[in-house]
Amino acid sequence: MGSGWKFEVIQKTMDEADNQLGVSMLCEIAGVSRSGYYRWINAADVREEREKKDREDFERILKAYNQRGYSKGARGIYMCMVHWDPPVVMNVKKIRRLMDKYGLVCPIRKANPYRRMAKALKTSNVSDDLLKRGFTEHEPRRVLLTDITYMPYNGTFAYLSTILDAYTRQILSYVLSDSLEVDFVLETIKKLVRDHGIELTKETLIHSDQGCHYTSASFIRLVNDKELRQSMSRKGNCWDNAPQESFFGHMKDEIDISGCKKYREVKAIVDDWMDYYNSERYQWQLAKLSPDEYYGYITTGIYPLKGIINEREEERKFPKTN
Repeated sequence: MGSGWKFEVIQKTMDEADNQLGVSMLCEIAGVSRSGYYRWINAADVREEREKKDREDFERILKAYNQRGYSKGARGIYMCMVHWDPPVVMNVKKIRRLMDKYGLVCPIRKANPYRRMAKALKTSNVSDDLLKRGFTEHEPRRVLLTDITYMPYNGTFAYLSTILDAYTRQILSYVLSDSLEVDFVLETIKKLVRDHGIELTKETLIHSDQGCHYTSASFIRLVNDKELRQSMSRKGNCWDNAPQESFFGHMKDEIDISGCKKYREVKAIVDDWMDYYNSERYQWQLAKLSPDEYYGYITTGIYPLKGIINEREEERKFPKTN
């Protein structure tokens, strides 16, 4: 903490009308030097200027923290600010210091309390694990991860099916449903092919867990019809689909549907967050870009933050695909 607080106490004591102790005695009691106290007194203008600068920087931090209504950690704030026009570059350690100084706290990830349902509906149509956790060993659109999550609200559930590109972390397709019928999972595949079919190849993997939707005859038939390869995690091993599980965890940390009364309210919140996630939720491991920006960077070679942060360092860590 330093001696500053002791000097403040000495100064306040000296200003009290009934104080009878001198500076030397107070410094001796506080265990500080008299010369140090006087240096602190003479540096008042510097401290005031520093405090003013901290407050100004914290206002920028707070603006980034609240951008689009979703809270962020220090890295998320850093990446948000460097995307501003004009950009603001602030050291991550400084951001953490000011967050701590002014009591700005980022929510901590919580364990998902919901277990998978409908296990009894599974069939024996289980595919091999062709991926073997090679999430980023291939190019974009070669490894697609899919899963379902349950979203409780107003005493009921909405169900979200997503398809995530393991390389770019983009959500390429998603469908929200008020029913667990297999149709909404099939619709997720159809939307994927409709919106991104030209980018897919016969080598593209669609990787899931062994849930009943993915072992169903209708899902397997659709994947084969679309000329995709099916891959499944090993039974009971969530790490085999870790990026997808992590995505759901972050999403549930950042959105709040507890106050929703109707399904359409949940859908509006999910739609807004999905747009935010792909276009504005910057990720440190994606060269400090959003998923959409990162896809553009690795396919075109144009780094959106060129001249703002160290592009060569990002190129070393994140080589482009062409």
